[in-house]
Amino acid sequence: MRAQPQQKNDPLYVLLISVHGLIRGEDLELGVDADTGGQCTYVLDLANALAEHPQVGKVDLLTRLIEDPDVSDDYAQPEEKISDKARIIRVPCGPKRYMRKEALWPHLDQMVDRCLHYLRQQGRLPDVIHSHYADAGYVGRQLSMLLGIPQIHTGHSLGKPKQERLLSSGRKAEKIEKQFNFEKRITEEEALVQHASLIVTSTRQEVELQYGMYTRPDPKRFRVIPPGTDTSKFLPPGRRPIAPHVEQSINRFLDNPKKPMILCICRPEVRKNIKGLIAAYGNNPALQRRANLVLIAGSRENIRDLDKSQAAVLTDLLLDIDTYDLWGKVAIPKNHAQEDVPEIYRMAAKSRGVFINAAFTEPFGLTLLEAAACGLPVIAPDDGGPRDILGNCHHGLLVNTLDSNTIGETLLSALTDKPRWSKWSKSGVLNVKRHYTWAGHVDKYIKEVRNLLRKQRKSLRRKQIAAHNGKSQIPLAQYAFITDIDNTLLGNREGHEALVAWLRANSGYNIFGIATGRPLESAIEILRKNRIPIPDVLITSVGSEIHYGLRSIPDVGWANHIRHLWRRDYLLEAMKKIPGIKLQSAENQREFKISYIVDDKKMPSLDEIHAHLRKEHLHAQVIYSHGEFLDLLPMRASKGHAIRYLSYKWGIPLANFLVSGDSGNDIEMLMGDTMAVVVGNHSEELNHLKGVNRIYFAEASYAHGILEGMQHYKFGMPANGKHKEEHPIKRKPTTKKTSDNVEKVT
Repeated sequence: MRAQPQQKNDPLYVLLISVHGLIRGEDLELGVDADTGGQCTYVLDLANALAEHPQVGKVDLLTRLIEDPDVSDDYAQPEEKISDKARIIRVPCGPKRYMRKEALWPHLDQMVDRCLHYLRQQGRLPDVIHSHYADAGYVGRQLSMLLGIPQIHTGHSLGKPKQERLLSSGRKAEKIEKQFNFEKRITEEEALVQHASLIVTSTRQEVELQYGMYTRPDPKRFRVIPPGTDTSKFLPPGRRPIAPHVEQSINRFLDNPKKPMILCICRPEVRKNIKGLIAAYGNNPALQRRANLVLIAGSRENIRDLDKSQAAVLTDLLLDIDTYDLWGKVAIPKNHAQEDVPEIYRMAAKSRGVFINAAFTEPFGLTLLEAAACGLPVIAPDDGGPRDILGNCHHGLLVNTLDSNTIGETLLSALTDKPRWSKWSKSGVLNVKRHYTWAGHVDKYIKEVRNLLRKQRKSLRRKQIAAHNGKSQIPLAQYAFITDIDNTLLGNREGHEALVAWLRANSGYNIFGIATGRPLESAIEILRKNRIPIPDVLITSVGSEIHYGLRSIPDVGWANHIRHLWRRDYLLEAMKKIPGIKLQSAENQREFKISYIVDDKKMPSLDEIHAHLRKEHLHAQVIYSHGEFLDLLPMRASKGHAIRYLSYKWGIPLANFLVSGDSGNDIEMLMGDTMAVVVGNHSEELNHLKGVNRIYFAEASYAHGILEGMQHYKFGMPANGKHKEEHPIKRKPTTKKTSDNVEKVT
């Protein structure tokens, strides 16, 4: 199947990525932990709203598949339909069990690979990738670079401002780093600021102050598109009474349930500042006389069964209630159903109470919109999203949430001015419909996506690479052709020109790749010099690096994979004791490759070198080629390993790879299930492979030998459109050989 490029007016395919938390189409378990909150609601509502837009043909929400007896089986379903055009797709990422987001970072490359497999099955690439939070940002950025697809990113919460607020509240830097993994998170956020084509924020303050803390943010990449709220669920209290089970779940805690409610709905985590809210209420007797405090702090059966951080917050909450002797004045229900949340807001509004968001920092504040839609005034942090929300809805007050006494005084003021309360209540209901609907959000979103794609098409036309809208065709190709460069692809101009014609005829149907000992820059230079198209895949430095396409996008997953047991500096020191070897020039040394020129009369055997390294407790592959070159690579790195990695990553069977080479450092990639071709001008190091299954020794040399091998395997669609066996083949003897890992070219 040859992939067809998408036309500019085709219905859009949007891939949303949200890695952490518990996400399902119905009955969201909000508040079950620190990772299952407003972001889960946001991405699910966005998926549904996008699917309803006439310009959108398909929406996939990619998240993590979880097989854990402690959570619902719903999260172990690979696919869940949420509407005619929208699905939740779950893929494995790390251990099967549920994990908090800070522990997922080492496993995100697996999610990248699994997503590539999924897209291969679809037969179409997304038009845009929209990532949510820094962990999904990493996955989305890798996919964006690998596939040539624009990335849209929404941070939801940013590491730098959160880190600063936690430090300001008195937390120790070492402890918050251990808990939140800020170093990895902030590093990725910095990369996203530079890479993402569009960064969607909810407020202007988020752009100016929060992203302003990062390095060189480009204002042109940011768009403020506030999210919506579902006004079909969140409505003001009417004549219908509050559901009895909701009323009972709260009133059973209270001595006087008729008093106004101070309502707080949040997850039990430190940054939500529940402790500060309890102090504000506990230190203000007038506020206690005026109102009850209702805390909906997630769901729990037993505090002892919660994760350590949540258990600590809730234990502290109960101890503080006891310290201030607030029994009978504070309600803390253990559980609540998601469909009951609108009723809880309405119950608070009916009591003429207020909603309080006491968080240290709040990037947006979806609960403030839900409260507004229900006619419930709010008190919110003078930080982040609440500034914009209250600026639009005019339904409450901002407060410095670092000062608990100020929180208490502000709550009391809001509850005692009845005319102002009524004005806030009406204003919230009116303005949330005016400024914060999902239909309005998606209209702006689609307009921005169309503008983004139009600019991309113009840019690609200027670069003359618009045949596939700039997207990588690797996920959709069926076969792969990977060849060595020196003395294989190159060596006879007529031969490689015939092979180039074959490559052009097979574009889209077949991946073209090189596997060479040359460093990346040298490989590209020699290909351009000989007018060879830049490959889809570049395996360079004897398999220690993988890059993609014209922009030489690095495969970060491969680098992370081969880093295992690699101790470069120690290896360099240990090899100083080996006679008969000399380091090659600096341009041939790479992070994962150490290269030597050899005096074969003085150098000990490879077995002796291996024994020496084992004695030093060092691990490396030692590759000897052409009788004069020695390379040290990580144990997991080689041309052969790289090809097998590509097969796994992109979902192309090894049997569909045709590989060609001429020397000793090609041996591993020639062995196995691939269709292997050894060109006629091969070195003696390969003679022992004659007769091995699926290794074809061509009579013709250089590129003519590759074409002969293609004819043997009936591989691909020939350049002249005739029968596959009519590749132009010329058998010419050759004697000159050169290294594949230094810059010598025939």
